[in-house]
Amino acid sequence: MSPAPRRRSVLLATAAVTAAATAPAGAATPVRHRASGPLVIGHRGAAGWRPEHTAEAYTYAVRAGADWIEPDLVPTKDHVLVLRHENEIGGTTDVAGRPEFADRRTTRTVDGRAVTGWFTEDFTLRELRTLRTVERLPLVRNRNTVFDGRGRVMTFQEVIDLARRLSGESGRRIAVFPETKHPTYFRSIGLPLEEKLIRVIRRNRLTARECVVQSFEPSSLHRIAAARLGLPLWQALGTSGSPYGHAVTYKDMMSPAGLREIASYAQWIGPDKSSLVPPHTLLADAHAAGLKVGAYTFRAENQYLPAAHRRGTAPNDFGDAFTEYAFHYGQGVDAVVTDFPDIAVQAREGLRR
Repeated sequence: MSPAPRRRSVLLATAAVTAAATAPAGAATPVRHRASGPLVIGHRGAAGWRPEHTAEAYTYAVRAGADWIEPDLVPTKDHVLVLRHENEIGGTTDVAGRPEFADRRTTRTVDGRAVTGWFTEDFTLRELRTLRTVERLPLVRNRNTVFDGRGRVMTFQEVIDLARRLSGESGRRIAVFPETKHPTYFRSIGLPLEEKLIRVIRRNRLTARECVVQSFEPSSLHRIAAARLGLPLWQALGTSGSPYGHAVTYKDMMSPAGLREIASYAQWIGPDKSSLVPPHTLLADAHAAGLKVGAYTFRAENQYLPAAHRRGTAPNDFGDAFTEYAFHYGQGVDAVVTDFPDIAVQAREGLRR
């Protein structure tokens, strides 16, 4: 059992990043050396600056200094793993405006919830290739809509290839951080994720420095663990309820006993950042169980920040994201999952200085 890391002074950490807050957040100069401190994980790439899960988003994230990049995995009709936040793609591609696919619109029950739209499992990869990506949150991130129509749906293999190319470009080892989305649902319709994921990992000979697998469903991680790939596993945790198809609640999983159980098959937990704010003791409890902790999802807009860090009243304006990073870095979190990896990296550099 490894001891929890020593906490840094949050006041000192906040002061250290104040100067960085005035610097423009950009990725014009690629970051070539990772600073010491928590890992920065580009959430679906750099989703704050480019439409998520696109090559442009992943490239931006790495050039901004992200250590890992996160693809969400869902299958096509012909059982190829592709990158989308959800299997329903009406909000992330131009499929709704494509008359040749109008008859594909349907309603499916996914994880017990009725969803209407267009679904990856109803399209072959060749058909998906004809679609173009769009910004998922156009009302929040209107600036990203200028990139609508420029990207295409990527496969998991393509993001592995991109990560390796960007590793060579940056001189840093960039890891991919795939999440199995709705694994119980996909297994129920004959398109299981884990077997395909394991096959791709083995074919590419991905190492523990190149790949970490995550899921909200413990059963999915157990299937990955049984393959003995030698890769770290990350148990994602919700704020309420239970993982789909599981009796255990997230609250129970975050108890000391639940964390010890997670430590029997995984090396990381990924809780919502709100679960790490006092009086919660999850961070210390997880470290005591030998687990690393990566918090999600850090964003810069007011509506996603704690009330104390908001600036003005407009929900989509940027608030004081640097202070939020300083708090979590100071507490000793091991990683942050962020839509704005450039801001997270600047905050980490400020803390180091």
